[in-house]
Amino acid sequence: MFFKDVVGQENIKSRLIRSVQEQRISHAQLFSGPSGTGKLAMALAYAQYVSCKNRSETDSCGTCPSCHKYQKMAHPDLHFVFPIFNAKQFNKPVSDDFLPKWREKVLANPYFELSDWLSHIDAGNAQGEIYERESESILRKLNLKSFESEFKVMIIWLPEKMNIACSNKLLKMIEEPPSKTLFILVTENEEGVIGTIRSRAQLVKFPFVDNQSIKNALLKIEGVDPAIIPDAVHLASGSYLKALSYLSPSDDEQFYFQKFQEMMRFAYARQVKDMIDWADEMAKIGRDKQKAFFAASLRLVREYFVSNMKRSEIVYMNRAEKDWGKKFAPFINERNIVAFADEFELAIKHISMNGNPRIVFMDTGLRMVRLIKR
Repeated sequence: MFFKDVVGQENIKSRLIRSVQEQRISHAQLFSGPSGTGKLAMALAYAQYVSCKNRSETDSCGTCPSCHKYQKMAHPDLHFVFPIFNAKQFNKPVSDDFLPKWREKVLANPYFELSDWLSHIDAGNAQGEIYERESESILRKLNLKSFESEFKVMIIWLPEKMNIACSNKLLKMIEEPPSKTLFILVTENEEGVIGTIRSRAQLVKFPFVDNQSIKNALLKIEGVDPAIIPDAVHLASGSYLKALSYLSPSDDEQFYFQKFQEMMRFAYARQVKDMIDWADEMAKIGRDKQKAFFAASLRLVREYFVSNMKRSEIVYMNRAEKDWGKKFAPFINERNIVAFADEFELAIKHISMNGNPRIVFMDTGLRMVRLIKR
């Protein structure tokens, strides 16, 4: 991964490059920011630059043996930790057991979310987690001498998913790191990382990506219709991942929208039996997807409420959502918008607290019956 492949974030690129050139590399760094801002891509580009044998003033060379191995994510001094699940084919699995799948996913596109990753590894209903046993694997790898590079690099994606026991063991490693070790923690929920780790890592805040950078990146994609790029940039709201999803909505996004439509149709028609069947179906998807569905529903009611104001510049929906909303939007109004938002936020909370998903979906669906005709 090269710095030039990271969309936008020029200030952060310059800062990281300068730290390497001035030999002021902090041993633990926390890359924090919203989804789609390029944190993982930047971590990979930074690690490649640190290990490059012929780095330039602006990027790694791409031709030295180290760069070739980094581009395949197969460098012996590059290590990864990421959320996994207890797959039956492995006995007490760790991240290394899923490494081929991880390489496949990241090399295809380093801009993705946890739900995309869990779908890629067929996690089903499981929630991604970094287990306590992962700390033993980290310690074993980092206590080895570097094979080729000056630094051993450990990239931990979504440390907020780390088991508390694993977090405490990682803290000890960060406090007393092995020689020439670089930890890069990539988080979308800074507050979810234990405070003692945050206090010992150098924070690198990732802002939203500027519109011009997103536009330039989309124009480079082969086969993209330039006419739809302005809408994609507007919908992105600073997230390159959202811009990509506008061009090609993911299966999950299409599924969430379809199930939102079904829920509202059943609620409007007071089709309780259909709502029960709908709740049974939604209860079978994974908890991360269940939370993502309610988050998508929360976004949609907000957008439909705002669309009633005839202010297109502050509406962020794709074409399918806009088209359906022409008839549905009037049902989201000042008499029920707050109640809708409260119900979806409460559902997310209950799913996060391991509430019975069938009851949560059934209860939420029935409450929609009462709210939609206000």
